[in-house]
Amino acid sequence: MVAIIDYGAGNLHSVTNALEYLGARSEITSDRDKILSASHIILPGVGAFGNAMAALEEKGLIDVVRRAADGTKPFLGICLGLQLLFERSEESPNAEGLGIFKGSVKKIPEHGLKIPHMGWNSIMLTKKSRILPDDASFVYFVHSYYIQPHDGDIVSAYTEYGERLNIAVEDGNVFALQFHPEKSGVVGMGILKKFLAL
Repeated sequence: MVAIIDYGAGNLHSVTNALEYLGARSEITSDRDKILSASHIILPGVGAFGNAMAALEEKGLIDVVRRAADGTKPFLGICLGLQLLFERSEESPNAEGLGIFKGSVKKIPEHGLKIPHMGWNSIMLTKKSRILPDDASFVYFVHSYYIQPHDGDIVSAYTEYGERLNIAVEDGNVFALQFHPEKSGVVGMGILKKFLAL
């Protein structure tokens, strides 16, 4: 069973629909035991960094997510769910992130381009990935911030939007994506299918 963590700030039903399409059983839940007993765990998210961290704290989920992302089971962060894994974000300077990865979240420089970065863009791998496609594929983005990990070795993919932006990390069984696989057509379904097969 796949646990989709519900903290009131996620694109929950589109993720559920994608998993259902792939034949996977899933449950949207904020129950600690259900999350930690699941075979796979997904942390989705849309909205602001600080609001999301406050919601996780209010629901008593901060330690649960940290445990869920300890590498013992396949864990996937999506969009804001990627950013929350880091220590801090320029979007909410007073908010402390989950700190699962060292590093921060930065505002995308404008370079004369529209922010948020919204729509389809290609991704390029920085290392062999267990869930991402080997070739440069187009996926769907909606974001104004990007990650800057202290350890560049965890970055699995980047995209170009004015400059090179890190948009995916992979460390053991912990995966996180800035783009939305559930909205990225055949490529996105392929990524989710690989994740579910882990």
